[in-house]
Amino acid sequence: MESTQNLSQQLGALMLEQQKVLTTAESCTGGGISAAVTDVAGSSAWFDRAFITYSNEAKMEMLGVRAETLDKYGAVSESTVHEMVQGALRHSRANIAVSVSGIAGPGGGSAEKPVGTVCFAWADSDGWLKVASYHFAGDRNSVRQQAVEVAQKVLYEKLSNS
Repeated sequence: MESTQNLSQQLGALMLEQQKVLTTAESCTGGGISAAVTDVAGSSAWFDRAFITYSNEAKMEMLGVRAETLDKYGAVSESTVHEMVQGALRHSRANIAVSVSGIAGPGGGSAEKPVGTVCFAWADSDGWLKVASYHFAGDRNSVRQQAVEVAQKVLYEKLSNS
């Protein structure tokens, strides 16, 4: 937990310095990313809101994910998280966002998408977009924690190189 808190503090410092405001669109992490960043005192200066869109209906209603995307690719797909991150930016006052959807387990996996599969998208209002899929090992809590860390690390790397 200590590394996540340090990462959140470092991310917050860069967000403030670069006048960035974050929003999250989370499925399998259930608000874990937003919880990690709001554990930092003063995060209200750089964090706008979180969309916890666990169901497909929530993804469509809150973020504008298309039913066709969910039908064709599934909730755990790079296409879905791409639409989630764009929707989070559209429906918030943030200028940088991260979205995540995955299979934390212990059930729900398949041969194509085994437990531990997590898809991410990161985007900003200047047109930067990164979409990636990871496979994490471990139990449900471990998969979710690793997803929270990756979500923040990519944001940190992006801002560090800006």
